[in-house]
Amino acid sequence: MAEGHMDNTDHESNIPHSIFLVPYPKIVFMYPTLLAALVCGIFMLFTDTAEGAGHTAEMLSLIFLGIFGLNLVVLSFDFPRTTSLTLFFLITAVVVILVLVFKQWPDMLPAFTGLFTGLTPFANASFYFLFATILGLIFVGVWISVRFDYWEVRPNELLHHHGIWSDMKRYSAPNLRIDKEINDLFEYTLLRSGRLVLHPSNERRAIVLENVPFISRRETELTKMLGALQVQVRQTPSD
Repeated sequence: MAEGHMDNTDHESNIPHSIFLVPYPKIVFMYPTLLAALVCGIFMLFTDTAEGAGHTAEMLSLIFLGIFGLNLVVLSFDFPRTTSLTLFFLITAVVVILVLVFKQWPDMLPAFTGLFTGLTPFANASFYFLFATILGLIFVGVWISVRFDYWEVRPNELLHHHGIWSDMKRYSAPNLRIDKEINDLFEYTLLRSGRLVLHPSNERRAIVLENVPFISRRETELTKMLGALQVQVRQTPSD
């Protein structure tokens, strides 16, 4: 009897007492561009005075614009299937390789040389650092804003924290149903994020949380918590 009690105690200790769900705006998926700007800026600091700096700056600019363009595509379109994602990566890789090849060896196909050699973007270290600073400030603003709008799931209730004055709305958590949706493979790859749909038993409308990071982990934690709650409710006291 004591052993069974210890097993129940250990099981309950593994159940999270509170789970925080934080939906983020899509701008957070721009972090690869932020990292690319920082890397290019640091690289340009050491190549501004070196021989061949102009060619290096052009190559870095093309790479940066490619990453920036990919990020914009992620924000603009959904890629729900692996086939569309693979096709997009293939087309992008071919275009980038062609641009780099024709820039490096202009005599390979003279008919296309004029088209690609005309692509001579140039950005110095100041541009990259300013770009990274602006994007970084936006990220800081997002980090602050989500501190005033998030959801908390407890074993017996669902809480919505919002507003500067910590306003809170309560929902009943028993019989809470959850649905996980991964509508964009790009977004899932970048932050393991997706859509979480909550169905409180006393609400007619579902609660939809977009862009929840590490959504599979959150779903596992919620399932464990809600499953343990149902077991506790159905459990009858023994003599």
